Amino acid sequence: MKIKLLFLLLLPFFCLAQIPVYYSSINFTKSGDELKTLLTTHITNTHTTNLPYTATGITDVWDALSQTDLDPNNNNNVLLVYGYNDVDPVVRNHRTRDKNLQCHTSSCTGLWVREHTFPRSLGTPNLGYEVAGSDAHHLRAIDSQMNSSRSNRIYDNGSGNTGVLANGNWYPGDEWKGDVARMMMYMYVRYPTQCLATIVGAGSTSYSNFGDMPNLFLDWNVQDPVSQYELNRNAILETIQGNRNPFIDNPYLATKIWNGTPATDTWGLLSIKNDNLSQLIIYPTITKDYIYVSNPADKTYSYSIFNSIGQDIKSNITTDKVDVSNNIKGLYFINLSSEDQSEIFKIILE
Repeated sequence: MKIKLLFLLLLPFFCLAQIPVYYSSINFTKSGDELKTLLTTHITNTHTTNLPYTATGITDVWDALSQTDLDPNNNNNVLLVYGYNDVDPVVRNHRTRDKNLQCHTSSCTGLWVREHTFPRSLGTPNLGYEVAGSDAHHLRAIDSQMNSSRSNRIYDNGSGNTGVLANGNWYPGDEWKGDVARMMMYMYVRYPTQCLATIVGAGSTSYSNFGDMPNLFLDWNVQDPVSQYELNRNAILETIQGNRNPFIDNPYLATKIWNGTPATDTWGLLSIKNDNLSQLIIYPTITKDYIYVSNPADKTYSYSIFNSIGQDIKSNITTDKVDVSNNIKGLYFINLSSEDQSEIFKIILE
């Protein structure tokens, strides 16, 4: 008992030692919308410098990208988002370019410009060129022709190199999809009414309880882990803007907020399971009428049921038997919560 008590007393110090000081004010026992709101407040309050999009004599977006987007293997070049081939003769596909070859005119072939990974025109309202429109956490160096090809196309699933999909949407490429996912998460959390993730990402939102994050981005966050390049950008942008992208610092924050396949817990603390959840079992996973909860330890819990497009079917259920027979056949998700932890389960209604 003494050993257990000592561990509990020391736990806050272990947490502080592993979670960056930047997040010391955040209560990471929270999850879902509560955690998202805490992060919104924090990255907004610490965003102390709004960069001018273009300026003379002071640091602007051009200056920021000339530092943040440097190729880790050659600091004379910038990495070009969506790019993938420096060898073939197709200029628009280039992955790197001389950092001094910026385009400040209308004739930009062979030069690099600034890509709004969250298109300005898709903001509500339009992002313009200030605040959200000049937030370098989502601005990247890009080949000018590649920039024109992307235009304001929304992101969608694909494979291999970047390009326009058959449906007219945009696949950012295997190398860049994780970067894109984490930038879109940042933009939505930083500007929750102006930069909706569902506006810029295609497909289902069934993972998230409120249907506010496309499964696409949550999957990409797992499939393409954080790179050293992203870590470098994040650190430099904190010195320039004052704030950080939390989903680069710890991709598992996306899992804590929106569920989905668990991402890497960089800090090794947030993915620790609550004993309450391990003792609760939902069954059957394929049913025609009822869902049951086995709760032998008599734990306090609640759960909500959502259909495959994120609509709330039943909320805050605490009984051990639920009738789902009046719903149409198909895939459903149950978000089970106990104390400050939650876990998502899938069921099929026949």
